[in-house]
Amino acid sequence: MRAFLGTDKLYLDMKGMKIFKDSIMIGLGIISAAFGLKGFLLSSHFIDGGVTGISMLVADLSAIPISILIFVINVPFLWLGYKKLGLYFAIKSTIAIGLLSVSLVFINFPDVTHDKLLTAVFGGVFIGTGSGLAIRGGAVLDGTEIAAVLVSKKTQLLKVSDFILLLNVLIFGLAAFFLGVEPAMYSILTYMAAAKMIDFILNGIEQYSGITVISLHSEAIRRAITVTLGRGVTIYQGKSGYGKDGHINDPRDIVFTVATRLEIPLLKQTILRIDPKAFIVQQSIDDTTGGLLKRKGLH
Repeated sequence: MRAFLGTDKLYLDMKGMKIFKDSIMIGLGIISAAFGLKGFLLSSHFIDGGVTGISMLVADLSAIPISILIFVINVPFLWLGYKKLGLYFAIKSTIAIGLLSVSLVFINFPDVTHDKLLTAVFGGVFIGTGSGLAIRGGAVLDGTEIAAVLVSKKTQLLKVSDFILLLNVLIFGLAAFFLGVEPAMYSILTYMAAAKMIDFILNGIEQYSGITVISLHSEAIRRAITVTLGRGVTIYQGKSGYGKDGHINDPRDIVFTVATRLEIPLLKQTILRIDPKAFIVQQSIDDTTGGLLKRKGLH
């Protein structure tokens, strides 16, 4: 009984710590996004992509405050998020977007610069940082990605990235028509800066890549990766499918490992030192769970 109680207490402590960390992430994300909007973009009439961009465009063309538009336009996406991703996600995202709207009303941010290039780049940087931090906290500040995921599952014709690209082409096309070509071009720059920051916040400098090595010297390569570099590997068997007679032959072990992009040059150098003819395939990995992803302490 005590063991069970101890386990429950540990679980509650861990859950409480996670909620606290998520709240900090979301709070910092809200402040960063609000600063990007009020400190840079709104005064220059540049817009971002997604729901935020739609809200900014409508606010420029009407008398409706952007603080109201950001929340109202996100409501349908939040409902979709509730139906498909769960109540907890929907509550966190609703609170986050609501607080972003409130921040735009009650927090006074200075208008940092009137330089158009700096405004476009750093406005995007702060908005992207805010969105990335919110996503890491388990919420969203923009409902576009919720819709993109659902549309890609329904149609099977559009990937998430394709849907977002098409939506933003439409948004920036409307911006060029209503606001002018130059503001639209600066807005595209803003969106690119925001997208890069979201990618950096979510993946960081330790973005993982999968490395597959096909070589006749697989055992030596395995030892070098596990012992010298301190990485975990997976071995699976394969056969060469290349041959003049058309027969599958030459059985060999295939080595697979996961490394950060900072470790990849050393990893490739080590493999090619053992076998200059090794066939190395590198692929991006969005996320990893478990396994030996960190270096062991080598003595």
